[in-house]
Amino acid sequence: MRTVVSRLIHSRSSLPRLLNGRYLSTDSGKVDEPFKFEEAETVNIPPPPTEKLLVLGGNGFVGSHVCREALDRGLSVASLSRSGRSSLHDPWASNVTWHKGNLLSPESLKDALDGVTSVISCVGGFGSNSYMYKINGTANINAIRAASEQGVKRFVYVSAADFGVVNYLLRGYYEGKRAAETELLTKFPYGGVILRPGFVYGTRSVGSVKLPLGVIGSPLEMLFQHTRPLNQLPLVGPLFTPPVNVTAVANVAVRAATDPVFPPGIVDVYGIQRYNQKSK
Repeated sequence: MRTVVSRLIHSRSSLPRLLNGRYLSTDSGKVDEPFKFEEAETVNIPPPPTEKLLVLGGNGFVGSHVCREALDRGLSVASLSRSGRSSLHDPWASNVTWHKGNLLSPESLKDALDGVTSVISCVGGFGSNSYMYKINGTANINAIRAASEQGVKRFVYVSAADFGVVNYLLRGYYEGKRAAETELLTKFPYGGVILRPGFVYGTRSVGSVKLPLGVIGSPLEMLFQHTRPLNQLPLVGPLFTPPVNVTAVANVAVRAATDPVFPPGIVDVYGIQRYNQKSK
């Protein structure tokens, strides 16, 4: 980036008055020469550093929308997942640097973290309780520790809202999520953000097939906006947590990962909706 700096020069220190295009000095009645501009030498100013974002699980439902949102904002985007390159046929996918790795083997993160300034983890899964704890807990904890050691500035973790009685049925899932949240708040007290959406809806791509999950999710989100007081009921109240659009989750996740004034901590579904509206 080249910047030209100009300097204003006047022959006297007194404040002049304009007279017929020339400048009359107030102390002697003499007419001074007009102001002169002198161009200083051109200096080279380096461009601002580029933000590089690493999306963990970038070929999944939420992760793919996060990648696209980040690219739309002009960020340099990389992704790491067990399958490596995405199977999506969308044009934006070719602009992502894809890494193949397993978060249960932390050494596979080293290359992917090179030059990264912020991380968004969309890693999660279902199965047996032990498997769910590993994928939702251990894998994310490994990523959080590796990012902290690498000097990453901000880390956003897409977790999940509490659903009351459902938590007991998916114990490994939620215990893993909460363990990862605790680790994030410990390692990134000033740059760690936890998003807790409920049911995330939107267009899900499976190869070249588009599944419009918004057909169900959008009406439910509108309906549950009017049942918020029911969310306070014991045990079953959390079941009334409204769904949220995947584009809203992606929008807030990228903002939280790149905006240095975005407050650290936990953002529930209502906070996600609020931040998404503010960004619009």
